[in-house]
Amino acid sequence: MATPKTPVTPAAPTENHEMVHEHEMGHEHEMGHEHDMRHELDMGHEHEMGHEHEMMHEHELMQEHELMQEHEMVEHEIVLGNEMVPGNGMVQDYEMIPGNEMVLAEPQPNYVETPETQPGKHRKKKSIVWEHFTIENVAVGTRRAQCKKCKQSFAYSTGSKVAGTSHLKRHIAKGSCPVVLRNQQNDQLTPYSAPPKMTGYGGSNGAPKRRYRTASTPYVAFDPDRCRQEISKMIIMHDYPLHMVEHPGFLTFVQNLQPRFDMVSFNTVQGDCVATYLREKQAIQKVIEGVPGWICLTLDMWSSHHTVGYVFITGQYVDSEWKIHRKILNVIMEPYPDSETAFSHAVAACLSDWSMEGKLFSVTINQPLGDAAIDNLRALLSVKNPLVLNGQLLVGNCLARTLGSIAQDAFKVVQGTVKKVRDSVKYVKTSESHEEKFIELKQQLQVPSTKMLTLDDRTQWNTTYEMLLAATELKEVFSCLDALDPDFKDAPSLEDWKQVETLCTYLKIFFDTANLLTAPTIPTTNTFFHEAWKIQLELARAAASEDPFTSRLTKMMQEMFDNYWKSCCLMLAIAVVMDPRFKMKLVEFSFSKIYGEEAAAYVKTVEEGIHELFNEYVALPLPLTPTYVEEVNGSGMRQEDGQGLDASCNGLGLTDFDVYIMETSSQQSRSELDQYLEESLLPRVHEFDVVGWWKLNRIKYPTLSKMARDILSVPVSTVTADSIFSTVSKEMDYYRCSLRPETVEALICAKDWLQNASLDTAPIPIKMEVPI
Repeated sequence: MATPKTPVTPAAPTENHEMVHEHEMGHEHEMGHEHDMRHELDMGHEHEMGHEHEMMHEHELMQEHELMQEHEMVEHEIVLGNEMVPGNGMVQDYEMIPGNEMVLAEPQPNYVETPETQPGKHRKKKSIVWEHFTIENVAVGTRRAQCKKCKQSFAYSTGSKVAGTSHLKRHIAKGSCPVVLRNQQNDQLTPYSAPPKMTGYGGSNGAPKRRYRTASTPYVAFDPDRCRQEISKMIIMHDYPLHMVEHPGFLTFVQNLQPRFDMVSFNTVQGDCVATYLREKQAIQKVIEGVPGWICLTLDMWSSHHTVGYVFITGQYVDSEWKIHRKILNVIMEPYPDSETAFSHAVAACLSDWSMEGKLFSVTINQPLGDAAIDNLRALLSVKNPLVLNGQLLVGNCLARTLGSIAQDAFKVVQGTVKKVRDSVKYVKTSESHEEKFIELKQQLQVPSTKMLTLDDRTQWNTTYEMLLAATELKEVFSCLDALDPDFKDAPSLEDWKQVETLCTYLKIFFDTANLLTAPTIPTTNTFFHEAWKIQLELARAAASEDPFTSRLTKMMQEMFDNYWKSCCLMLAIAVVMDPRFKMKLVEFSFSKIYGEEAAAYVKTVEEGIHELFNEYVALPLPLTPTYVEEVNGSGMRQEDGQGLDASCNGLGLTDFDVYIMETSSQQSRSELDQYLEESLLPRVHEFDVVGWWKLNRIKYPTLSKMARDILSVPVSTVTADSIFSTVSKEMDYYRCSLRPETVEALICAKDWLQNASLDTAPIPIKMEVPI
């Protein structure tokens, strides 16, 4: 900052300001009658050593110390921005300095007369700044203060007028000195932290002299481009509207937070969000290109008030480290969501966008499709991927939607009874006095239940189930509540409670299965074969019950779940065969329970399907991907050891030899499945990582391990964990429907990728010693 050549003397300094400078700087002799008296007292100090003078001198020193503290509070608590400064009101002047830092404009030094400059009077300078500055005589009667670190000079005295030290303190303590600023950056200090020597008077004696404000975060230079990136990321992560950058309240907030930032427009922030999406997509594209196996897709159709649909396409795959990943790949607007080609069009667009032709393994859909829609989808997939049992594994229903639909229909069967229970719970929970009476009666009756009554959310079927379950355990209290509270009426009858108990009994198996889908880790496909066959068996037994209500309720459930079982049974069965703890044995056992004498035919279908699928893997060419080559080279000979062999084999017409290798390898690979099935079952243990087991045994089963990797990663649900129990179809909100489809896709996909970027997917340890 340029130093003024001619000091400017304030026109009318306040009395307090004169007193502060009088005691910190000292004054010259020409300050009037009051100064003459003070100077006479100083000159007579050597001759009057009596008790009275000592008391006056102590009083003077105490007054000087108090005034100096007041001066420090007024002049040295300088803060950034428009912060209130004690004694000076709102500071408004700003000045740009190196490092993109905003500080207060350096005020012109105020000159006052002081006896410190008298030639015959050399008082010791007490200000801490003189540890960082030296005084130089630049002309007759003119002296300047030079920084010891950066060698910049500042005005100090001209004639009998001496500047204050405030501007010198700011140069060191507030980050103006470039040398101090660089040291602070290297030491991870802030530009608002004072150097260690400026923390007080007296150096090492620790006596406090000045207090400097410090910030709790490291110094970060203002970067407008970084601010734009963070605004776009904030909008993506929290689903804020893009137009918020034009809202007056937000504009005012940002202007006060950082006046130097030029707020972006709607079009600019929209472009920044799309740029963030494209940047993240490049990274995802590289990952997908390196996936060693096939990829599974889920399709979830969202509706909108514009009658157009949005298909959410999610990909699930196992990477080269044998970890399962799940990412949203596309959000595609379908103008005619009810058409027979809506889903097939969305799948085709996804495969083309991500270059996944020939890598698709299965598709899971969130809603039942008509025969024509299924045929269109299978016809398309047969062209793109002719393998995988001619499309038998490619189309499956969403398990979460199936369970939710069954629960909703079950509530409708006993709609009147459910309403009675809900009204009873509402009577207790919506009044403190009613709840106090209920708790008092519960204690009198000594009901052992620890469940708390809660009203349900009718858009989440699990909350209705939990409300009914808690109410049944407290049915005795509800039955007697009218005796203590005459206002309570229409309590559920004993028959009503019996129906609710029956309903909860069979809803529990659906509730437990759905809870598995809410796990933080992605469950493998084999897990749900256990749940599915138990549900199928339990409903079959209950449907044959002699109790009319139980039979009617469970027959409805069985019919709905049987549709899911038929469409997904083969895929789930093959997945559980890939679990070395069960293999075909569990399929044989469970089918015998479900189908009885017809079980052998269904078991044979699974055996034929798994052998056919394995043969298709055997026929696949060897994947000479970088990952595969690295694994092979890791256990093979070194490159230099094989140079001579490579040179001798090139161009010798070994095409027939390659065919021989494929034929012999196929015969050996076909025996992998039989060998695996003939081996003994592993002990059933808790926390068994089946994908990790195949990773450890991929050398023993090179082809079968690849098949297991793909079949175990097939998703059984199309919705996220927070929507597993939802009873309403997803609908795109009004605001996003007003945006371009490309922008909607960018916002939704980028949010999913950014949220999952930092998730730790450490493998679960395999435990083999704790039998179930």
